[in-house]
Amino acid sequence: MTDEELKQFKDALSITAVARSLGIDVVRGKCRCAFASRHAHGDRTPSVSISEEKGYFRCWVCDDVRGDVISLVQKYKGCSFVEALNYLRETFPFLAPAGKTSSVTKSTPTVKSFMGPHHNGAAQTPQEIYATEPMPMPESAPAEELVSEDERKKIILNFLKMLSPVDGTQAAAWLMGRRIFKPVWDKMLLRTIKDYGLLNQTLKDTYSMDVLQYVGLFNEKGNLKFYKHPLIFPYLDTQRRAFYFQSRALESSVIPKEMNLRGTVPYPYNMSALDEKPGWVYLCEGVVDTLTFLGQKIDAVGIPGVRSFKVEWLPLFKNKNVVLCMDKDNAGREATKYLQEVFGNAGIRTIVLGEGMEHLESSMKEGEDVNDWFGGKR
Repeated sequence: MTDEELKQFKDALSITAVARSLGIDVVRGKCRCAFASRHAHGDRTPSVSISEEKGYFRCWVCDDVRGDVISLVQKYKGCSFVEALNYLRETFPFLAPAGKTSSVTKSTPTVKSFMGPHHNGAAQTPQEIYATEPMPMPESAPAEELVSEDERKKIILNFLKMLSPVDGTQAAAWLMGRRIFKPVWDKMLLRTIKDYGLLNQTLKDTYSMDVLQYVGLFNEKGNLKFYKHPLIFPYLDTQRRAFYFQSRALESSVIPKEMNLRGTVPYPYNMSALDEKPGWVYLCEGVVDTLTFLGQKIDAVGIPGVRSFKVEWLPLFKNKNVVLCMDKDNAGREATKYLQEVFGNAGIRTIVLGEGMEHLESSMKEGEDVNDWFGGKR
């Protein structure tokens, strides 16, 4: 496995999924340390932070317990870098580069085996624990869990119930400009923030500021985050409940265009299309392209970005043929290539939207996305 292949392999792994494969109980990005005996009260309040987005972990008590997915395996299994890598390739074989499972390259840094807590040898330094280069750490330690996971879900549901339907609002005009119309709004329960000030105050009157910040609705300044991103896309589960959402800016000058609720994306957007029945499903990068297909009565699911696609979702696609619908640009082509490998290694057939149509006048042009192709506008 070359250095580049190793990097791609690690990027494809969900560090939360790796932790759970090791029997680690991860709750809202936190888990207990492997060396609880070093902690007061046996690490009763979990001290390890796991960043799904950046793919790293850190214990706030043990300075030598930190790193990437390979380091995580090394720490919790007490094994070497090569043994950890082999464990990951065996556990997630559909992500390993084809024909590259024998060994890492000589240029890949080797890490000494971490001896378990009962070993009498000298402890490793933090530099020896990293599988690759040191990774950026959070600026401050996380707060203790203020509410349970069930309570967090109830707060998100209650927040979404406070929002307004998009009919007759600026959000409706924005959607119609992209040829996304009311039947789709209603089906996917799209919502908008109609009166920001009222909503901001209502939430403050209902919940404590610590809780609102903890669940990811309020910023560090004590205000609702979505002032410039008032169009809300709930991620509905199979029972049409939403515990996660994305928000979208309506003004083209706003950067970034989209914001996600803090935390791990629980499942693809429009989960109901993954119904275990044989057939085709279109995979889009972004909610807007997904809604565009739904408006054409085409089964589609969406992901916020290619890096947000989680390997544990692959079984959801097991009876499907997948049409990859990435943007027509360099980033989209790289994303397509990556997803082809991920699905292909899992034995799931993929085709690329528009492949073989390049010579036709109606083909997707360079720089276009699905919504552009169907006559919408960014």
